Amino acid sequence: MTPQITIIFDCDGVLVDSEIISHTVLKQMLAEQGRDLSLQETFDHFMGTSTEKCQSIFSELTGRPPPPDFTMAFRDRTFDAFRTSLEPVPGITELLSSLKCPFCVASNGPRVKMRFTLGHTGLLRYFDGRLFSAEDVARPKPAPDLFLHAANEMNAEPRNCVVVEDSPTGVVAAKAAGMFVLGYAAMGQESKLRAAGADQLLWNMSALHQALPLVHGS
Repeated sequence: MTPQITIIFDCDGVLVDSEIISHTVLKQMLAEQGRDLSLQETFDHFMGTSTEKCQSIFSELTGRPPPPDFTMAFRDRTFDAFRTSLEPVPGITELLSSLKCPFCVASNGPRVKMRFTLGHTGLLRYFDGRLFSAEDVARPKPAPDLFLHAANEMNAEPRNCVVVEDSPTGVVAAKAAGMFVLGYAAMGQESKLRAAGADQLLWNMSALHQALPLVHGS
């Protein structure tokens, strides 16, 4: 008998189409501190990072600590931008409505951000009681801790988990946890996802159902 699959979704860029919005805000905040990066460079530095790692990278890029109110200012500015333009990732609502297996979300972002973005896009109802954040564990992605925590909370064996990730950081974490990884490459990052160890790539959410049998080689 084939074991039941549990799907673990990343949040930003996988459930909610937030990556361009949040990285545009980061780009603006870096420019205000005298460091001009392209949007792609901002992605390269910050995509998939935890709040603490984001602050560390910000310091490295500007040569000084971020402003004392950096975390709160970044949250407020991104939330303002989300209110006007944040949408679900195309096809994700239909996918979540059709899934028959257990699923959850595990993000390096803080829980308050997940609840805001998922609530704003109408997706929170699919994840009631199944939101897991880097705040829950000692080490964020790329360590495997968060994915192992999510699997444990879902009563799932890591080998029976499928992770959907759009960042190399998340892919590395999921592979370290012993999980099958689907790299969501809608933003053109397929080469980086492959290099990080993604088992298969997705360019649209409608393809996820077809990818699930590959987990057990059936």
